Amino acid sequence: MLLGFLTAAQAQTDYVKAIEKWRSDKESDLKKETGWLTVAGLFWLKDGVNTVGAGPDFDVRLTDNFKQGKFGEIEFRNGVGTLKVESGVEAQSDGKDISTIDLVPDEKGKPTQIRTGSQTFFLIRRDDRFGIRLKDSNSKARLAFTGLHWFPIDESYKVTARLDAFPEPKEVMIPNVLGGSFKMKSPGILKFALHGKEYSLQPVDEGDGTLFIIFRDGSNLTETYLAGRFLYADKPVNGEAVLDFNKAQNPPCAFTPFATCPLPPPQNTLDVEIKAGEKRFDH
Repeated sequence: MLLGFLTAAQAQTDYVKAIEKWRSDKESDLKKETGWLTVAGLFWLKDGVNTVGAGPDFDVRLTDNFKQGKFGEIEFRNGVGTLKVESGVEAQSDGKDISTIDLVPDEKGKPTQIRTGSQTFFLIRRDDRFGIRLKDSNSKARLAFTGLHWFPIDESYKVTARLDAFPEPKEVMIPNVLGGSFKMKSPGILKFALHGKEYSLQPVDEGDGTLFIIFRDGSNLTETYLAGRFLYADKPVNGEAVLDFNKAQNPPCAFTPFATCPLPPPQNTLDVEIKAGEKRFDH
């Protein structure tokens, strides 16, 4: 009996350490030079010339950390953007100085990233809209960051769910903060028991079999991010997936108003308070 108790205690300790490391890694990702705390702007492009520079008169507005006024112009037509850098302004892409460059958007994998000083920007596509996402490693949010807030680790919030798979992945419309919807593929419905009650959630497939769950619960009104939270689960094995709500996390929109987050679909609202995972972020 003593051996069994010690084994169970060690397993609990190992689990807590694993969650603590996961949380520490998440915080490190958030704080790094390309993390969400550095996102400082999102500017939707119009057809034609879009001016780039620091100040209110530019279409794409760099932060005040850029001191030279006008940075350049982006000629944008039919989904294709070309950047022309102002004479005398230093700009790099892939470590090389540039004066003119075509901007590959993020929908094709790694976008063309433009760096000047502490700032980086690149072209993104969301549905039929194209915009410039700006990051600044010296952003006020990054420099003022003091840490995340979490519920105590509780292993009872780690559950095994059964995936009731669709015959074929089903296209679902996931609402987003832009007022539209993202088309995503769902492999089925996850059904699970938590603290003696039955619940279900509909995940979407990240493309490699990883399950992405966008959910809302009763705690959003009091202690967690109002719009909902994210949860990831490994690819199901033999029709089962582990859901660990100790890893429930805030979406990027909790850290910057310039993210384009998906929102929980109506079917992913849980009639329970999930007091596990990440709490609200104090700006």
